[in-house]
Amino acid sequence: MAQSTEPPQQSVPRTARRDVSDLFSGGRLTAIPRRAARREQLLLHLAETLFEVARTYTEPQVNEALRTVHDDCPALRRYLITSGLLVRTRDGSSYQRSTTTAQ
Repeated sequence: MAQSTEPPQQSVPRTARRDVSDLFSGGRLTAIPRRAARREQLLLHLAETLFEVARTYTEPQVNEALRTVHDDCPALRRYLITSGLLVRTRDGSSYQRSTTTAQ
């Protein structure tokens, strides 16, 4: 059996896996990706760039941040929550960026 001369693969941070700049034009999101894997890359980018860890946000603050990139902030907010990148209190009064990485 031949030995591989390639270096072992290292874990690549999720942010470095794929660039999402092609999804934006003039700083605005052109469309929410339909493919789940591509959408997850976008959501990770949005969570990391729009929301600070350990800061609490109200729903209007979350909407305002998301509206800076796309008008369908309810859809983006819902995707961020279902992906585990944002967590919401049971009553929906506050949101926080998750400290764990979504799968």
